[in-house]
Amino acid sequence: MKPFSKRMPNLGTENAFAVIGKAKKFEKEVLKPQGKSLVYLQIGEPGFDTPENINEAAIKAIKDNQTHYTATPGIPELREAVAKLSSNYSAEPYSEEDVIVVPGGKPVMFYMLNALLDEGDEVIVPNPSYPIYGSVTEYLGGKMVPIQLKEENDFNFSADELRELITPKTKMIIINSPQNPTGGVYTKELLEEIAQIAIEHDLWVLSDEIYDRMVHDGEHISITSVPGMQERTVMLNGCSKTYAMTGYRIGWAVTKNKKMADYIEKLACNDTSCTNTISQYAALEAITGPQDQVDYMLNEYKKRRDLMVSLVNDIPGMSCHSPKGAFYLMVNVRELLDKLSITADELCDRIMKEAHVLILPGTVFGLFGDDFVRFSYVSTEEDIKEGLSRIKSYIESIYQP
Repeated sequence: MKPFSKRMPNLGTENAFAVIGKAKKFEKEVLKPQGKSLVYLQIGEPGFDTPENINEAAIKAIKDNQTHYTATPGIPELREAVAKLSSNYSAEPYSEEDVIVVPGGKPVMFYMLNALLDEGDEVIVPNPSYPIYGSVTEYLGGKMVPIQLKEENDFNFSADELRELITPKTKMIIINSPQNPTGGVYTKELLEEIAQIAIEHDLWVLSDEIYDRMVHDGEHISITSVPGMQERTVMLNGCSKTYAMTGYRIGWAVTKNKKMADYIEKLACNDTSCTNTISQYAALEAITGPQDQVDYMLNEYKKRRDLMVSLVNDIPGMSCHSPKGAFYLMVNVRELLDKLSITADELCDRIMKEAHVLILPGTVFGLFGDDFVRFSYVSTEEDIKEGLSRIKSYIESIYQP
C-alpha cells in the first residue's frame, strides 16, 4: 500500500486520555475484583451536570425540528449573543459577523493555525500548557517555541522572556488565561506588555479564554481589551467548562479581522459544514438564560480549591500555591522526586497502583512540567478528602523528609 502522509508522525495527542485509559483498565482488571475503586482527581471536566434549562432547550430544539443544517458560522441569534458576551471584555463591541461557531474549542486552534502557518513558522506557546497547541503547530510544519510558566511568578512569564524568543520566523503567540494546567491568571500588566510586543512585531495572538468565568480572585481580563488587539487576535471560548456542556461540543472564534474570520469559516465549511444545530440552541439558552446554576458551580469550585490546597500542602514532599482561576492545581513534587529518585510519571503511576488515586504528571503538559503533578478540584468534597487521605498515607509510608 502507498505510505501515510509524512505529516502524521508530527501529530501529537492528549496523553491525559492515555493515562485515563490505563487507569480504567487497572481499575477493571485489578481493583474491581477486590471490591476496590480509584478516586479520580485528574479530570479536566466540570464536576456538575448541565443545568436543566439548557437541556430543556436542546429537547425543545429537537421537538421543533431544529435538526437541519445551519449556515456554517452558526445561527444568527447565537452569534449575536456571543458577540455581546465577548464585548464585555473587549476594547470595542463585537458584532455578529465577528463570530464563527464551531464544534468545541479545539477547532478554533486547528483553523487559526491552518490559516496562518507555513513550513518553519514559529509559534510561541506557554509551557506547561494544553498539549494540542503544540501538537497542531508541529503537524502543520510549524515550530513550537515554549515559554516557561514559572511557579515563583504565579505561573506567568515576563515580557523580557517573551521578547528573547521572538525571531523573524515568529508568526503568533498563544496565551491561555485562566490556564490549564496551572490555574494561573495573567496580570493586566503582562497582557498589556504582550499586546505591545504583538503590535511591535506584527504578530497574531490566539487567546484561549475558555475558563473566563472561572476567576476565583479578581476578574477576567482579555488581551482584546487593549486597543488594536481585536484585529490581530482570535478569542477562543465556548460552553464546555462554564456551563458543564463538554458533550455538547460547542465553541466559537471571535475576531475583528475580517480575512481571518472568512478563512476560519471556509475551513469550518470544508471540515464540518456547520455545528450541531441542537447544540447551538442549547448554547443560546446557556448564554442568555438564568445564570444562578453557573454562579453556584463557581462558588463550589472555589470552596473545593481551598479544601484541596489545604490538604495537599499537608502532604510531605508536596507544595502548591492557591490557583487564581480554572479548576486545576499544579503541585510541586520536586523534593519528593529527588528523594525517591523517580520521575513525575513514575510517582503518579505508583499513586494510582498503591494509593488508588488518579492524578496526572506535569510532563503530560510539556517539558517544563517535570517538577509537578496536576490535580483537578472538580470532584466532590468527599472524593477530595478521601483521595488526598489515601495519598498522604501512602507518601508517609515511603518517604521521610
